[in-house]
Amino acid sequence: MPVFPLGAHADEGGVRFAVASTSADAVEVCLVDGLEGAPSEKRVALTERTFGVWHGYVEGVGPGQRYGYRVHGPYRPWDGVRANPAKILVDPYARRITGHVTDLRAARGWVDDPMTGPPSAVDSLGRVPLSVVTAPDEAAPGPRPDVPWSETVIAELHVRGYTKLHPDVPPEHRGTYLGLAHPAVIEHLCRLGVTAVELMPVTAIADEPPLLERGRANYWGYATLGFLAPHAGYASRAGAEIEEFRTMVAALHAAGIEVILDLVPNHTAEGGVGGTTLCYRGLDAPAYYALRSDGQDADITGTGNTLDAGSPTVIRLVCDAMRYWVTVMGVDGFRIDLASVLGRPRSGPFDPHAPLLTAIAVDPVLTGVKLIAEPWDATGEGYQVGGFGVAWSEWNGRYRDAVRDFWRGHGSIGEVASRLSGSSDLYRISGRRPWASINFVTAHDGFTLRDLVSYGRKHNERNGEDNRDGTDDNRSQNFGEEGETTSPVRAARRLATARAMLGTLLLSTGTPMLLGGDELWRTQRGNNNAYCLDDETSWVDWSMAGGALAAFTARVAEIRRSSPALHRDRFYRDGEVLWWHPSGRRLGGSDWHDTQLHTLGLLRGEWLLLLHAGTEAVAATLPAGGPYAPELDSTRADGVPTTSRPLLGGATITLPPRSLLLLRVP
Repeated sequence: MPVFPLGAHADEGGVRFAVASTSADAVEVCLVDGLEGAPSEKRVALTERTFGVWHGYVEGVGPGQRYGYRVHGPYRPWDGVRANPAKILVDPYARRITGHVTDLRAARGWVDDPMTGPPSAVDSLGRVPLSVVTAPDEAAPGPRPDVPWSETVIAELHVRGYTKLHPDVPPEHRGTYLGLAHPAVIEHLCRLGVTAVELMPVTAIADEPPLLERGRANYWGYATLGFLAPHAGYASRAGAEIEEFRTMVAALHAAGIEVILDLVPNHTAEGGVGGTTLCYRGLDAPAYYALRSDGQDADITGTGNTLDAGSPTVIRLVCDAMRYWVTVMGVDGFRIDLASVLGRPRSGPFDPHAPLLTAIAVDPVLTGVKLIAEPWDATGEGYQVGGFGVAWSEWNGRYRDAVRDFWRGHGSIGEVASRLSGSSDLYRISGRRPWASINFVTAHDGFTLRDLVSYGRKHNERNGEDNRDGTDDNRSQNFGEEGETTSPVRAARRLATARAMLGTLLLSTGTPMLLGGDELWRTQRGNNNAYCLDDETSWVDWSMAGGALAAFTARVAEIRRSSPALHRDRFYRDGEVLWWHPSGRRLGGSDWHDTQLHTLGLLRGEWLLLLHAGTEAVAATLPAGGPYAPELDSTRADGVPTTSRPLLGGATITLPPRSLLLLRVP
């Protein structure tokens, strides 16, 4: 009897089931039939056990069969072992997962106290999600776009939120995989110069216990239940999530757009020991979770639990899941949430060569796709920007902070200059190239671009946590009025600053990442952590799709795309870049640490980029040489300069407040 692969695999006569559990005394696969409100089950013991894997073949069943596992064994919370056969468990390798937690009490494996109380005898069948047998895997169709890193422009999107309000998408497809595949949506992305969409989590999502207790849902999706199953809630038709996801990927690929998944292999939806028993905790908690010596979860993710990056069971699950998404579902890469956790086996010190990070980096399939690390976790020690190995690009939090600070008149010129030129101080020493820096100013976690220039503090009251959630380190500005404004002058200043930040992002060396909806001037009303708001707060409003900000973004993206000098794949060598002081000399010495200097110029190849973050206009003398022809002016709504007349080298020009000017040497 073959043991591997893990999961449920159908053939003409039945299904092979295989599930890992080193702590179980017995495992049953439960075949579930009947209505969801009144299910019935047939239990079949998996009598074969090989290398910690329980397996068996069940005849007469096939695709569409709902199933789960029941695990018999020790219940010793102080050792982290929590087998409870009253709880039906999802298959970690399920390709489809159906249903929701409808009864939190039934989903918990304990009574009275998770550490000292007895195991719960309440049967969870009918009140928790179930796995579904699927047809044999089909290889992803080709070809792939294979966009070089140096030409990549990323848009971070939420599958549901990006198209939920799109007027051209059929109502039944809004907020779904097929909605994102709609020609009108793809045309918009292409117009912006986007070459890759980075999708917020689309693996099967389950709401965590604190949200269930408050009657909320995890809109963002950073609460994984199954790592191989696409989230059913984003399908337009029940049970069609695999087919529709593959259709979406094919449509994006046909337009030359890659698909990058935001994967969350650092924790699960079960929460801490006081949470639910839906899958991993009931199967073999010590094999999946990093545990303390007293059996409690070691939490370095801020979610209650942490997957153990040193466990062979976890390493295999994560790598198998990633390969599946590439080879079967057709994706082109991954952004790993809280990726520092993957370098901290048993929640210990960070090691860029830790087993799971190494397994991913050397995998023969995964080496051919884009790998992006979010290089931090919920601890100070976990902040590892620049600390990953050569296979990884990274979300560059230092870029975000430096650009936000510069455009609000804070920080030093030296810091922002390093970020604009590719962050060689972070990535060169490891042998990486500038595109390893994923540059961003805004992301799902934090203010939108509009809110970044409209709010001085967070406004998360609607989340139900008394505004305690979300970061207070926003580095934002409100131009003298908190929130929306009726002042035309204030509104114009906000938009001008937003355009300057967008221009900075797209013209910096590195890989730019836009937050989908920023180009449509989207607001979350000051909420910088809208993780549980599945409503107009989080959905993209398309009423400004034909507006000036989208046109400005498209113009800058086209300028970037048209010139190799603006998306180079090598760091600059000495003499290739001229940093310019507005007084008409090179920057140097104490200039780099001058916190009162808010203007700088960058001459690289045929391009001169001038940035002025001051609140008053300033005179700037251009470098010798030239002439310099204006190509982009952020003070103009569409970015088109008022004149294309070349400016002579050595001429003095006036830079308006909060402005970006790009000039070209013909």
